[in-house]
Order: sequence, then structure tokens, then C-alpha cells
Amino acid sequence: MTPHISAQIGDIAQSILLPGDPLRAKWIAETFLKDPVCFNEVRGMLGFTGSYNGQKISVMGTGMGMPSLSIYVHELLDIYGVKTLIRVGSCGAIGDGLGLLDVIICSAASTDSAINRQKFGNIAYAPVANFYLLREAVRLAEERNIRHTVGPIMSGDQFYIDDTSHLAKVKSHGVLGIEMEAAALYTLAAKFNAQALGIMTVSDIIGETKELSSKEREQSMRDMCLIALDTVCQSTSSLD
Repeated sequence: MTPHISAQIGDIAQSILLPGDPLRAKWIAETFLKDPVCFNEVRGMLGFTGSYNGQKISVMGTGMGMPSLSIYVHELLDIYGVKTLIRVGSCGAIGDGLGLLDVIICSAASTDSAINRQKFGNIAYAPVANFYLLREAVRLAEERNIRHTVGPIMSGDQFYIDDTSHLAKVKSHGVLGIEMEAAALYTLAAKFNAQALGIMTVSDIIGETKELSSKEREQSMRDMCLIALDTVCQSTSSLD
């Protein structure tokens, strides 16, 4: 056990889905997994392990922001030996042509966070997705005829932003959406030689009034979850 996860070794699968919201983790487990068992309730950060298409899969909340995610992901990688991690979360879209509930499969994650600057100093480290997971997720989205876009996103440290002028700059360089966790996930996965990917559902259009309710954010992201589950199943099969 760790200070933040009460699971025993073996309780957590090698492949895990990581929503920010622990209630979304509960919904994913109850909706998609067979015989899910709760392995963590510490600080209300729910985690479950069950099976999907015969494969052992876990799902756990990470909280909001890179500091919170970094605690859980570090422990999952370092203590529990997790090998494949897919963040399933929401994002605000800035890319042209994106609409509510569209899926973004994230190839890379820029960030305004100081976390990587503290780690790498003057090196502008580029957090990127695992190519195998990215390729599989795109293939499976196409196979399921799920509307999706592939490209980079930005992981921000702030949800409420006073000065949004930088959004136009990153948009002009191909960034599709803004969220708060993927850059830390990609960086930690690289450190521990694990596979990581972010799959996001557009929950709001930045600069517009269109947005999902909290209930819709929790439960209306089925396409994203199906892509993620199919992708981790492929990954788990490749590890066996």
C-alpha cells in the first residue's frame, strides 16, 4: 500500500484507464467492466478492477491537475507495476471545426506548468503519446466510425484564466484543446518506460457558451471509453 492507494500488489491490472473524476471511474467500471471490485477509496479517489473482453483492466480517478495526477501515476508505475495508462478526460476545444462530444486522440501535450521546467531546466522537454497506443486508438476509432481528431493538446495549470491571449498562439500552432493532466502523464510514462495516451472528449468550446453539464461530463463519454478499452485490450494482448 501507499499513502494514497490502499490496493495490495496484484489488485491493480497492468492496464488502467485514468479519468480525473473518481465518480467517472465508478461509472466506467459499472458500465463497461465485468465483476468490478473496488481497490481504493482513500481520499475518495475510487479505483476498480474488473475485466473487459476477457482482459483484466483497472480504472481509477486521478483528481484535477498535474500535481494530483502525478502522485497517483507515480505510485501506479513505481509500486504497482502498471504498464499501460490511458487518460480518459474532458477538454475545452480551441481547434476549428470541433464540437461538443467530439473525441480528440492526443499525440502530444504542451504545457505551461513549471513541473517539467523544474525537472529538465533549460531543456524544453516534449511530452508525447506512445506511438503504438496512438496508432491503435486511431485504428479502432475508425473501425467504430467514431468522429475523432488526432493532434496535440495543451495541459494547463489553471482552469480559470485571466489572460487568454496565449490560446490564440497555441491554436495557431495546431493545438486542438486545453486540459490539465496529459503532459504529466506522458512525462511519467516515459520515465518509467511505460505506455501512455490521452483520449479526450470535448466538453466545452472555449470562447463560446456551449458546454456539457457535470452529469453529462460524467456519463456521456461512451465513445472515448470504448476506444480506450479496446486499445488497452490490444496492448495487454501484446504484453502477454
